[in-house]
Amino acid sequence: MNPALPVIGWARTPVAPVGGALARLQPHELAAPLVQALLARAGLPAAAVDAVVLGNALGAGGNPARMLALAAGLRESSAAYSVDTQCCAGLDAITLACGLLASGQARIVIAGGAEAWSRAPIRQHRPLLPGDAAVAYERPAFAPWPERDPDMLQAAADHARRSACTRAAQDGYALESHARAVAARCALAGEIVALAGLDHDAYPRALRAERVARMPVAALSEGPGAGDCAISTVAISPKADGAALLLLATPDACREWGLAPAALWRGAVSRGGAPENPMLCAEAAARALLGRLALDAGAIGIWELHDAFAVQGLEFRARLGIVPELLNTQGGGLARGHPIGASGTIAAVRVLSRLRQAPAGSLGLASIAGAGGLGAAAVFATP
Repeated sequence: MNPALPVIGWARTPVAPVGGALARLQPHELAAPLVQALLARAGLPAAAVDAVVLGNALGAGGNPARMLALAAGLRESSAAYSVDTQCCAGLDAITLACGLLASGQARIVIAGGAEAWSRAPIRQHRPLLPGDAAVAYERPAFAPWPERDPDMLQAAADHARRSACTRAAQDGYALESHARAVAARCALAGEIVALAGLDHDAYPRALRAERVARMPVAALSEGPGAGDCAISTVAISPKADGAALLLLATPDACREWGLAPAALWRGAVSRGGAPENPMLCAEAAARALLGRLALDAGAIGIWELHDAFAVQGLEFRARLGIVPELLNTQGGGLARGHPIGASGTIAAVRVLSRLRQAPAGSLGLASIAGAGGLGAAAVFATP
């Protein structure tokens, strides 16, 4: 059994589509206001923070965590760890931060993710021979075998065909996600720190089924029934900018600084699966974590999945036997958007915010899958 660790606070930026309100900000500029807000709410000086652990997928090197620590005014001696497990990075950063606390390497840590997709560097492969031109590329390889390293969108389409998940079912799931997010706009305000004039998630919108049915196909598999299982543009979480952070501490640090835990981190799992089918990896991580904590799915009252694709959300829900009303109750990543390195932390923030309204003894689980066949999950509890 993992030791429970105090979560002191959490905050996130609004999520904005690429090219939107947050498009001019670098990762550390997205996240620095969150650090300052968390410290102010907790009544902590910047000097109390021992380390920053930050997930980031598109920064192409450097150390975004160090940039954040310095930009936010933390002491220069604070440790800084940047994590790149692609979509899982924000949730893995929290897990690694809890490892620092549990091992005695730190007493107060800020952890989460930040992604400035709008500011992502232009990528090129260096030429092999003098005189050759550099070759631009959209993404790096996530598996050493090209035949097992499909584009994520194609992987989703292939999975939809294999599981006979129809376009109608996917579009219906997307409609529900947007409707929930639009209805929850006021409820979400408490977890959002306004930035660049934006105080709410910019992408969720009221959609009509008739309009969604006319949206173009974004991806299609091959084989029998593929046409019925096509993925439309509404069934994909769009590229986005955003950041989210948690403030974590040891019990000793809570006593020293007079901190009241707002929630507890109960445990986490990060694991790999088949690289050609990442759609199943969030469910596999969640199932492994439930086993580690000796819990069944029915013990979890709050579920948050960053559903990059509608087919992923439908499969996650079905395989774990989750009542639809318990998963992404206020809209998921499908309606918010996908700031890759931050998405897992945003799912955790959503769990923690929902736990504030839950009875004592409640549990919530956040999960996400990533390119290359990775999955991550974390369980939180009321204090």
